[in-house]
Amino acid sequence: MTELPAGQRNAIGVTLGLLGDEWSLLILREALLGASRFVDWRARLPISNAVLTARLSRLTDAGLFVRGNGYRLTERGADVWSILLSIWAWEDRWVPGHVERLPGRVHRLCDKPFDPVLVCSACDAAVVASDRSLAGGFGPSGSWERSVPEATTRRRSGGGEVGSLNAGLFPETTALIGNRWSAALVGAAFQGVHRFSDFQRCLNSSPTMVADRIRTLCSLGVLSDDYRLTAKGLAFFPVVMCLVGWAQRWYRAAEGPALVYRHVPCGADFVAALDCSTCGDRLARKDVVPTS
Repeated sequence: MTELPAGQRNAIGVTLGLLGDEWSLLILREALLGASRFVDWRARLPISNAVLTARLSRLTDAGLFVRGNGYRLTERGADVWSILLSIWAWEDRWVPGHVERLPGRVHRLCDKPFDPVLVCSACDAAVVASDRSLAGGFGPSGSWERSVPEATTRRRSGGGEVGSLNAGLFPETTALIGNRWSAALVGAAFQGVHRFSDFQRCLNSSPTMVADRIRTLCSLGVLSDDYRLTAKGLAFFPVVMCLVGWAQRWYRAAEGPALVYRHVPCGADFVAALDCSTCGDRLARKDVVPTS
């Protein structure tokens, strides 16, 4: 657990600044699949030496890797698997244009293809964004200002921010969480905001910037013309909640958590978990097998 100073970026802002970057996500994905040496990532990803060196250094400084005989994932680094699995499933379902076809997924325990299902870790009930089963919002360190990363826009592997949407394996995810204002707008939408003036108030940004971000999310099919989340947008909820869960397991602001949610049906504090859609068992990193 990393302690964050009072009044500064909270766990959400720090995490978006670290993981709202396609190269970092791809490096972590390959590490979970066995990459541990510089040459492993160079062989598996179309990444330059300079970019790879910079990302590995940043992820190591953040405690996701340790140096030794290569780069070894720490517990913090390996714990990103649920975020990556949620992204993988969302991109596979909702984003048809990729440079290469995403692999399938088999759950080792039932030996069947599956999708991850977001559930409450306390009662194992499925949770979806539209069922209003979660109550809560910002906690002691939570605010819009503290929840956005310092960096403005993450450059993606294909070079533009949205432009070519088949630039990498996580193209639209990066468009959603790789820009500080897009990430904040997505967060506001999941908290029920759908009026332009309310988005502007939450983001505390210029009307031009807010309009540009809304156009981006509408062009991706995440927001509808009336600025409400579409089915595609609502389906991004597991990514958001797994990211929030990871953030608050590994970063703690002095004042307390950034977001606090209660699962209304069971009354427990909500902690995200993932179940197998086929057999219903809880998913574990070691039991998710990619298939060609």
